Amino acid sequence: MSTDRNSSRGRQQGKSNRPLQRKPKLKKEYKKIKSTPKADSLAGIRLNKYISNSGVCSRREADVYIEQGSVTINGKLVTEMGHKVMPDDVVKFDGTSISPEEKRYILLNKPKNYITTMDDDRGRKTVMDLITNATKERVYPVGRLDRNTTGLLLFTNDGDLAKKLTHPKHNVRKLYHASLDKKLSLADLQKLRDEVIIEGRKVFIDAVSYVEGERKTEVGIEIHSGRNRIVRKIFENLGYKVVKLDRVVFSGLTKKNLPRGRWRELTKQEINTLQMV
Repeated sequence: MSTDRNSSRGRQQGKSNRPLQRKPKLKKEYKKIKSTPKADSLAGIRLNKYISNSGVCSRREADVYIEQGSVTINGKLVTEMGHKVMPDDVVKFDGTSISPEEKRYILLNKPKNYITTMDDDRGRKTVMDLITNATKERVYPVGRLDRNTTGLLLFTNDGDLAKKLTHPKHNVRKLYHASLDKKLSLADLQKLRDEVIIEGRKVFIDAVSYVEGERKTEVGIEIHSGRNRIVRKIFENLGYKVVKLDRVVFSGLTKKNLPRGRWRELTKQEINTLQMV
């Protein structure tokens, strides 16, 4: 009897000791495995995030495209926004294969006579011609500058950031240097500082003044509107023609050490600052 009790007690002790030694170790190892990129990839990535990471558009816009039937996975139409994309899946957007790319941010000092578009069926020069060797990833211009407007233009494949920088509610600062065909009168300068209505809609002009040390044909104007040709329309509304227009500041980015027609990559600090907008 005593032998049985001892052996039983031994088994109980052994049984109770093993979990105390092994359980914390297993739990720790499980946490390690769970946090690895390989394990994350096995769970897949949401389709809208996959599309955004591919530089096509923002996640919110991706949801619309998915619902409208613009996306196929492995040849099958997918309209479920929460669908998970696995590592071996082939995803196509409007018939073109896409894949997540490393985020790129390129700043160009745009010259005159280049249009802001990906390509042009009329054979005109586009801003994409100027950044051909900038990156192997597909980047897109953030917003637009018309053909005759020069200055800062940002390119990226970060769809969420591009959406943020072009939305009026974020008040992204854009400062332009406008050269007019005649001197801007003090009376008209004051009108620009008051309420301005263009095409039936109010335009928010954050600041406007003569360029220091220049003739009164040279005017600095700061806005956050993204409406097409809005700066030219503002002056045309008062009877002035914009002879030259140059964007000198865009969301804190400047043309310092960036000659006309040249590009550079943003620094990590500049990227962090933009993402905080």
